[in-house]
Amino acid sequence: MVTAALDELGLPFTTLHQRRFADAMLDLEIVDGQVRGQMLIDGRIIDCADVSGIYTRLMDWRVLPELAAATGSVLRHCQRWHEVLTSWIEIAPGCVMNRAAATASNQSKPYQAQLIRRAGFRVPETLVTNDPELVRHFRAVHGQVVYKSISGTRSIVRMLDDRALRRLPLVRWCPVQFQRYVTGTNVRVHAVAGQLFATRIETDRVDYRYAGQDGGSVRLTPDVLSDGLSERCLALVDQLGLELAGIDLLLADDGETYCFEVNPSPAYSFYEHLTGQPIARAIALSLGGRRHGGEAGLDAATGLCGRGLDGVEHQPA
Repeated sequence: MVTAALDELGLPFTTLHQRRFADAMLDLEIVDGQVRGQMLIDGRIIDCADVSGIYTRLMDWRVLPELAAATGSVLRHCQRWHEVLTSWIEIAPGCVMNRAAATASNQSKPYQAQLIRRAGFRVPETLVTNDPELVRHFRAVHGQVVYKSISGTRSIVRMLDDRALRRLPLVRWCPVQFQRYVTGTNVRVHAVAGQLFATRIETDRVDYRYAGQDGGSVRLTPDVLSDGLSERCLALVDQLGLELAGIDLLLADDGETYCFEVNPSPAYSFYEHLTGQPIARAIALSLGGRRHGGEAGLDAATGLCGRGLDGVEHQPA
């Protein structure tokens, strides 16, 4: 979707596939505080100084299919190639969606929750534990409770019902995050380089992402945030250092606004397909060095899109 938007806007770009590390040359250096170098991609030489934006969707290089039967020399080359690439992504000028350092907070939900609170959002009362008795006490205090992963790995949010309680002893093997269940309306906000796209979600399931699989319903519509809420969302992503993010909010029935997490690699396509919001176009403009205030001078910009496994993702994240 990003490359299609870049084509539509007339923005030149190239796609760097990490699975083709053996054929793509990276020659980078830092001189007087400036990043210099070239990349050879599909027989085309790209000057790093010409790259105005980088969009990353990288996977762990250690599990690339090309390494399944690789020798030591190939492994070392692949490792070094990725070290150079990721180092450049961290220090390259221009719009980077996103630098690894900025995405790190999402690897620990409890840590990110502290940053979310600092931005002025409420976070539901939370317990992270591997002690079943503490969980039972937490449920007795708060009544309805949900549970989820504490890492960046995708997990389905579920109610801690009687069936789940029967499996509660399993938490001794792996700490789990439990939260007070709050009723209200979900809102997913995509932040793209200072621009916000809000989606209102109406569902009859705890985790709307899997409502269809659970026999439930979900309806997504474009929404408009209040000025105050918009400012808080922008302050949050700025604090996290993110150019692209998916912010999961809940407009609670008690009048409070809760924030569950900030996803630094959001599958925005799910929301764009169902609402028509031009999120991919906003990403393309930002990569081309243009914020949402205008689209002039597009022919002077170059974008680089990084990809791992080929394919299109449509599942919400």
